[in-house]
Amino acid sequence: MNIRDGRANGFWLPIIRRLALRRMPEALTVLADVEGDERPMKARLDYRRAWRLGSPVAAYNRAIDAFNRGQLASYRHWLRRAADAGDAEAKDEVRRFETRLPHADARRIGRHRPYRRSELR
Repeated sequence: MNIRDGRANGFWLPIIRRLALRRMPEALTVLADVEGDERPMKARLDYRRAWRLGSPVAAYNRAIDAFNRGQLASYRHWLRRAADAGDAEAKDEVRRFETRLPHADARRIGRHRPYRRSELR
């Protein structure tokens, strides 16, 4: 990571690509993060490969990618996979996940729900 942050000499992207070819889950996750904007389908595939190799971070990142695209079923699916892989935040999110939110921003996109009595206090 020192090379990527500019604290050491070298080109970090070829190194990450080589490590990803060697099936290192962390390298696959970093590569998917970097190339996700240019090649979203390849990024999703890299996240899946990293998850199969045991990376809960890759499953969580895939869930966030699905959420950003508005695919809540896929979001919940990948969130469960991240929770099963051992991500504590994903376990909490799966437990409190709701498809309709009370926030004003969510109201504009049609994903709101009425406030609960406990929220009105």
